[in-house]
Amino acid sequence: MRVRLVSTSHFAAAHRLHRDDWDEATNRRIFDKCNNPHGHGHTYGLAVTVEGEIDPETGYLMDFGHLKRAVDESVVRRLDRRHLNFDVDFLKGVNPTAENIAVAIWGQLADRVAPGRLVRVALQETERNSVVYEGGAP
Repeated sequence: MRVRLVSTSHFAAAHRLHRDDWDEATNRRIFDKCNNPHGHGHTYGLAVTVEGEIDPETGYLMDFGHLKRAVDESVVRRLDRRHLNFDVDFLKGVNPTAENIAVAIWGQLADRVAPGRLVRVALQETERNSVVYEGGAP
């Protein structure tokens, strides 16, 4: 029997959408208020989904505590109360759009959720805006 587990969490972080290879006018036109020179912040919601077989001995795919710890240690602690453009090693050189953040989170978790298999990272940037990444080539 295949099942999916979902772990939800949140973190607060600042970012600025900006490309150094574009002039200021282009950055402002494309990224609008998200190009504020000092950045701006969000309280992001994160839902991580893993899939796998139920172990007949334990009745688990995996312990929820293991999944929560993997998400907390690999992602939340490293992003919470940080400026994503400057303070997060796995986002260095990445324009921290919600899409790019979700892909980067996938990279931090894919090898940490065994015996489950990571199948989905959903990142909610605002009440109305979210992105879902389900693997594949970044």
